[in-house]
Order: sequence, then structure tokens, then C-alpha cells
Amino acid sequence: MNKLINMSIKGKLIIVGGGINTAENIPSHLPKEEALNDFFYQNGILKKIIEESKLKENSRIEIITTASQSPKLAAESYIKAFKLLSATNVAHLDINTRVDALHPDSLARLDEANVVLFSGGDQLRLTSTIGGTPFQQKLLQKYYHEDFIYAGTSAGAAAASSSMIYQGASNDALLKGAVEMNSGLGLIDSIIVDTHFIQRGRIGRLFQAVTGNPMKIGIGLSEDTGLIISDNNNKMTAIGSGSVIL
Repeated sequence: MNKLINMSIKGKLIIVGGGINTAENIPSHLPKEEALNDFFYQNGILKKIIEESKLKENSRIEIITTASQSPKLAAESYIKAFKLLSATNVAHLDINTRVDALHPDSLARLDEANVVLFSGGDQLRLTSTIGGTPFQQKLLQKYYHEDFIYAGTSAGAAAASSSMIYQGASNDALLKGAVEMNSGLGLIDSIIVDTHFIQRGRIGRLFQAVTGNPMKIGIGLSEDTGLIISDNNNKMTAIGSGSVIL
């Protein structure tokens, strides 16, 4: 893994603070011309993921819901939303156990993917299921060597970095040990990500996390808001409808 960290990066990270607009509240009877003017279609995060991907609407997109307590419902929501945006090749890659992360079919599907989207939920469940498996290794290899997108929302965003916050309330953040951290999936080493940042008042715990890891940049992402990190991690572009705090 150390060799990977020192190499140039061909892939992109798209990390989101949760609460992605999936257009579930858009009435089905809305005329197409009006719907196309909606933020979801023109500037929404899922639209940006498609635009940034290698094959655009034809990219193979795998939804990974390991962190979620309702994996099928979460996957169905994203699949429906991507299809509304004319994506033609979207599926649910269901990894609930470490055995799933070892299965040849799971590895083959990851190998063919242009985009993976990791859903929200419990980031510790995500990293403890995938961390240290061939699935994680292949994920890193694709990110470093291919025109590939790792997209993560909420737990999926927090888990993207080498060091992740997984527990702790902001109002207790100044108490020793109140903010708990663990190893993430290791796609990027220089940041610590906190999600639902504005909505849940998490500035205190991000301060504490950065104080304990002073070589890291703390990034707070509000809901339906994200960053595209590209060009060997030297470029960040804000997307979505809210605020990004560095």
C-alpha cells in the first residue's frame, strides 16, 4: 500500500456530506422541460458523478451499501435516481460481510466498474467489512491506476481517507477521548472528513480531530454538498447546494 501512496493518481474522489438529492420528491407528472430545469438534473451531485465518469451515461456504476442498515432500500433509491439521469448501467453490489468482499464475483464486478458509490450508514461497519480484503486492495489499485471514481456519501465519504471520525458528539468534543477515530479505506491521506456538518453542528469534533492530527486538513461537508478531488489530489471542486468548510 505504501507503494500506491507514492504513485500518481489517475482516479477521482467525490465525497459528499450526506442527504444527496435523489429527486424522490419531484412529482411524476411534472413536464419534462420543467424537470430538466430542476437542480437535481442540471447541477445535482449524481449528475456531476455521471459527467465526471469515463463513459458518462454509459459508465458502469455500482452502488455499495455496506454501511447501511437498509441496503436494498438505499440501493433502489440511487439506482432510480441515476436512471432518471439517463445512466444505463447501474446496479447494486451487495457486500454485507467479509465473505462477500472475498467473493470472486464481487471482485470481478469491481474490476469492471467505472464508478462506485458508497452509501451512508455506519462507517465503522464499512471499514471493518471491507478493510484489509482483496476488495479494498482492488479499490485502491483502480483509484490509483485507472480513470475511476470513488464516490462516497456520509459514511462512504468519512471512510475514504486514511483517518476517519466514527463517533463523538460535538458538544463533548473537548473531553479527552470523546471523539473516536479509526483507520479508513486509505484512498487519501491528507484530510479528515466530517459529514452532515452544518445540520448536526459538528465543528467541535472536527476541530478536535484536526488538533490530534495536525498534518491533516479538516473538511466539513454539509448535506447535498460535496467535493471532487482530482489531478493527483491537488485540485478540489465544490459541488451541490450547501457549504464546504476547510
